[in-house]
Amino acid sequence: MEDRLVITPMLDRDRQVGAASVDLRLSSDFLIARRAEGSGIDPAESDERAISSRQERITVPFGERFWLHPQQFALGSTLEFLRMPPHLGAYVVGRSSWGRIGLIVATAIMVQPGYRGTLTLELINEGETPIALYPGLRVAQLAVHALTATTAFPYEVAAKYVSAIGPEAPKLAWDADEVATMKALHNRLNKVQPPSTPVAN
Repeated sequence: MEDRLVITPMLDRDRQVGAASVDLRLSSDFLIARRAEGSGIDPAESDERAISSRQERITVPFGERFWLHPQQFALGSTLEFLRMPPHLGAYVVGRSSWGRIGLIVATAIMVQPGYRGTLTLELINEGETPIALYPGLRVAQLAVHALTATTAFPYEVAAKYVSAIGPEAPKLAWDADEVATMKALHNRLNKVQPPSTPVAN
């Protein structure tokens, strides 16, 4: 069982499983960013609550639609729950039909071996007209590839996003230590050396 790829529920296997990919459906939950006054999101200074407080969760019942306006960004998620075995990785990309009207899906596309949960989808309307998104429609596809060996570093070890069951807000605060490290490196590299004392002849 641990070596199997799990994708559930599969509402229409014949339609969802293609020659080299599996189509994924949109769930009914969305996160949209509220326009912020003043400063923006800074991973060095933000915590998860601060970032989440700038987002609004919207639930759209099946049969109804969510309008994604031009240049609007929203987080959605897959209806399907996935479990990636440790010998498989995957990429999530948008379906061509949606891309042709300007919908960009899954800007962070890698699914690591060992991941389990629904997938958060980054949705952007790059077109000129609003796009109606209906929960349950196939908006993305999962392209799975085999590793040459089972990974020694499965995703669930020290992972940010574990067992998601809907769209998750970003956890940029986890990167605050990296920002501090880069600032310290900058300070070391740009440190002004004290002038040397001239040697008397």
